[in-house]
Amino acid sequence: MCHLRSNLKIMSEQPTIIKGGNFTDHRGSMRFVNDFRFEDIKRFYFIKHPETSVIRAWQGHQFEKKYFYPISGRFVVAWVKIYDFENPSKDLIPEYHFLSAENSEIISVPKGYANGLKALETNSELMIFSDMNLEESVNEKIRYPAYWWLNWETIEHR
Repeated sequence: MCHLRSNLKIMSEQPTIIKGGNFTDHRGSMRFVNDFRFEDIKRFYFIKHPETSVIRAWQGHQFEKKYFYPISGRFVVAWVKIYDFENPSKDLIPEYHFLSAENSEIISVPKGYANGLKALETNSELMIFSDMNLEESVNEKIRYPAYWWLNWETIEHR
């Protein structure tokens, strides 16, 4: 019965953009996302892309929630809802959002999605927060080919 309840929750959550802001004065500048809550975070890590040709996609997470925050540079982060993790349709329609260190915002991708990302500037760095520890995450992650749902080369760079 618990498994059914978790699947119902998966169906109701949607990816969201958590807006933040920037502030600058004579002391320097800061970026913030005051509406982000760390209640379910168990770990975080950084990804740095020295080149824009690298594509990290697709990682399916049936039970893991991820949050993406740009530290430097620019990224496109994409996600697609997966209904059958063992045999997903290749006709699924992904969504994506551009993240930039200049804009302070976090993308929240809930359980039940596959996600992927690509740097749009060299040496871009991204911080990722997860609601699972490393062992839990490794055991539930499913990889799919990078070009199944999105042609990363044709995404309009903003």
